[in-house]
Amino acid sequence: MKLAVVCNLIFIVLALMGPSAQSKGDSVSLPFSQAAYRTGERLTYNVSYSNIISAAHVELQVGARSVFFGREGIQLRAHVETTGVVNAALFAINNDYVTYVDPATGLPFRSQQVVREATHTSETARALNDPAGATAIQSKLRNGESPGTFDFLSAIYHLRALPLAEGSTYYLSVRGETEDYQTEAKVIGRQTVKTNVGSFNTLVSQVRVTNNSKANGYRIRIFFSDDESHVPVLITARIGAGELRAELAGSEFLKPVAPVPVPTRPITPPIAGATPVVPPQPPADSGSNNLDLPFKVGEQLNYQVFLGNITSPAGNATFHVRSRARQFDRDAFLFTLRAQTTNAAQRLFFANDQISSYVDPKALLPFRSEMNLAEGTRRLNQVLTINQEYGAAASEKGERIEIPIGTHDYLSFFYLARTFNITPPRRNAVSILVNNKPKTLFMTSLKRETIQIGSQTIPAIQLSLTTDDPQPDKYLLRVWISDDRRRLPLRLTASTEIGQVRADLAIIPLTAQ
Repeated sequence: MKLAVVCNLIFIVLALMGPSAQSKGDSVSLPFSQAAYRTGERLTYNVSYSNIISAAHVELQVGARSVFFGREGIQLRAHVETTGVVNAALFAINNDYVTYVDPATGLPFRSQQVVREATHTSETARALNDPAGATAIQSKLRNGESPGTFDFLSAIYHLRALPLAEGSTYYLSVRGETEDYQTEAKVIGRQTVKTNVGSFNTLVSQVRVTNNSKANGYRIRIFFSDDESHVPVLITARIGAGELRAELAGSEFLKPVAPVPVPTRPITPPIAGATPVVPPQPPADSGSNNLDLPFKVGEQLNYQVFLGNITSPAGNATFHVRSRARQFDRDAFLFTLRAQTTNAAQRLFFANDQISSYVDPKALLPFRSEMNLAEGTRRLNQVLTINQEYGAAASEKGERIEIPIGTHDYLSFFYLARTFNITPPRRNAVSILVNNKPKTLFMTSLKRETIQIGSQTIPAIQLSLTTDDPQPDKYLLRVWISDDRRRLPLRLTASTEIGQVRADLAIIPLTAQ
């Protein structure tokens, strides 16, 4: 699958439903609500695909209402970014979209996009609905057809502004990069949808694409909140053998930012029938695509482990990026962990653990995991060979473990987590092997705060670690990661059978990050 196609699929799932529309058999304009265009609204989505529970992140925002390109307009913005395994190993996408629409109709008059792929960045911009020459003379419209062309971003908001009456069918036209999509959206019923941010009563819309059999085969459904805002709560599509789901992860209103004046350079009149093109403008809130890892070979992080209010360490742990070299006939990072209790604490609990993980440098996925654990009376010596392509792990004794593609072990997760975007209230999720069983681990960014480690006060981000077990927060796992480019895990706390446990990073680099 081509990279550009994948990017469009992520965006099209959120966008294919939205241009100007009329109900079948209705030749007059439909009511148009301004509730979808409230300045400052920001919606965030987590996109999952098949067994990959966090494949991409999408943000939609109503940026500002002002004068753009010499006319009043509303600025709409979107950001699409692949995450985790997909970003590291499959498709590195980090794109921005900006569209300017007419406040009265939602019709776009300018759009621009910045497409960042793994090897290059491209910027394009174009004018929309600016007829000239022969294109200014509209042909007779079919019954139920509306004039005007929408891009994907303006389409999302325009549909939200329509009545979405149950049983109604809306006829739509959306312009993609190289073709127009003629779509029909039918509101087929109501359904309660549960998401990570709450339960919603929704209107269910089924999409058909009449002029593109491939797009029609995606079987797109969008679940809009059953209120005046018509927020897209959940979007589903079938792509290949898996299901793509974009689920609402957050909704907030930001203080509007004064818009940057946009130059109003005239556009050269186009040839009749051609799409006018405007000079590219600087993207709004362009993200970075820094592929540098926050750790390097040789990094060693030493932790002291404390029990309850006891000031003397009960144990210590050392995480080490030991090497990057040819290991087991493939390029790999070697991560190691050594953890043990101190002499004073061994009367209460004895532990002496050693773990090694051989990890693909691009995807940060493990392909071999070695564990030598001694914890109380428990002993475990195990080597797992992990086949990420087939979703299986095998032990030296021949035991086979079925796992989701993209599953991590303890060590690979420790380093992968440092690459995540953890800006509050972001939520990330990964599959991780725990006692030879795959579990879903959720990392939820709670808040920014400063914490005291030794004699230093350090800016950090607090996160919760929960699972998909019946008691998801049973151990009250919390971690504080430094709020800088190195993303150092500074502190971890948990509630265990032997009491409250705290692990603090023992050596903090003093240089500015």
